Amino acid sequence: MRLVIDTNILISALLKDSSARRILLLPFFEFYIPEFALEEIEKHKFMICKRSGLTETEFSLILSILLDSISIVPRSRVQKLIEQATNLIGQIDEFDIPFVALALAIPNDGIWSEDKHLLKQRKIKIWKTEGLLKML
Repeated sequence: MRLVIDTNILISALLKDSSARRILLLPFFEFYIPEFALEEIEKHKFMICKRSGLTETEFSLILSILLDSISIVPRSRVQKLIEQATNLIGQIDEFDIPFVALALAIPNDGIWSEDKHLLKQRKIKIWKTEGLLKML
């Protein structure tokens, strides 16, 4: 299964040893994230460390392990679909635009997110963690 993951999934996996972390480490999934998401993770690094109790070194190690399971898609590959993604989700939540654009740019089975805003569009399947766990 090929899934685009929303930043909230990666943050959840960084905060604690959760279902999200365990799913991200399963070998039979292919995960994709837009390059933009790494900037968002870096921007929230201090908050993630504080809430999780991780040191910056531990944070970097866990992030590195998780990113071994995730393909980072460059901004250039997603850019041409930003307008289409904006039409689908931009009026609802502009922060979801890069994830929708990525889902439009590559073959995939949907977006894995806990963001309810994404459910308001109908073009791309949205997976919740609970749904993935049931499938396993």
